[in-house]
Amino acid sequence: MKIRDLYTGSGAPVLSLEIFPPSRSYPLETVFDTLDGLRELHPAFISVTYGAAAGERERTVEIASRIQDHYPFEPLAHLTCLGQSREEIDRKLDELHELGIENVLALRGDPPEDDPGFDPLSGDYLYASNLIEEIRKRGGFGIAAAAYPEGHVECPRVSESHEHLKRKIDAGAEVLITQLFFDNRILYDFLERAGAMGIGVPIVPGIMPVLNSKQIRRIIYLCGVSIPATILRMLDRFGKSPADMEKAGIDYAVRQVSDLIENGVPGIHLYTMNRARQISEIAQRTGLAPAGG
Repeated sequence: MKIRDLYTGSGAPVLSLEIFPPSRSYPLETVFDTLDGLRELHPAFISVTYGAAAGERERTVEIASRIQDHYPFEPLAHLTCLGQSREEIDRKLDELHELGIENVLALRGDPPEDDPGFDPLSGDYLYASNLIEEIRKRGGFGIAAAAYPEGHVECPRVSESHEHLKRKIDAGAEVLITQLFFDNRILYDFLERAGAMGIGVPIVPGIMPVLNSKQIRRIIYLCGVSIPATILRMLDRFGKSPADMEKAGIDYAVRQVSDLIENGVPGIHLYTMNRARQISEIAQRTGLAPAGG
């Protein structure tokens, strides 16, 4: 089923999840254990992130294929284009098509961390909108794209980030999934701006629970998102107590998700960080999944 069709129907918020391939030093079975733990939540789809290294990309496809063949939800395969040729992207789309994977999250991607001399002009795609247009022309795939409520970290002005977003829609993106944020007012303001720009596709908030102090500080730094005072107090108070940090983070995520549902968002996309138990608790406490599976 194409991703756009998952957001038409009863009007109940759609639950979706994101996982990432384990590093190459860990067996793939670790992520399948996570998927088994998430099965009881009955998500509409699970997205699989796409690493910069070739080996990680191969794992993305393998995981998405396993989801397609063995789990009762749709896979959404991430696909990045920075530094890649049209021939490379064509081969990857051919592979996804042959495996029966119907949906792609089209992203620009980040420069490889281990290549300081990387030239972003070395490939045929400069922006995600270029990749989206290519996939749309090809046909056969549902296309999701990323949205940045606070603006992309590399854009000097928020308005420039929003212009890039509109190009993605014009190129053929059918669903938008947002970057993490911690203050729902940021999303509500963003939704108003998107509506004023004529963006009418489903915009799905992406929520990352604060479960680990060190991990979330790094992610916040990389993404450039703002940190509410409530989160700062949590990090200061519970940062040295993993169990207390996890409990406080789950409680915060439950409040955040509940407010979003009350305000009529089309769905919730939970960034799982491959932690099934904690994500299950959030989904069940907010009514996104049946209590007890």
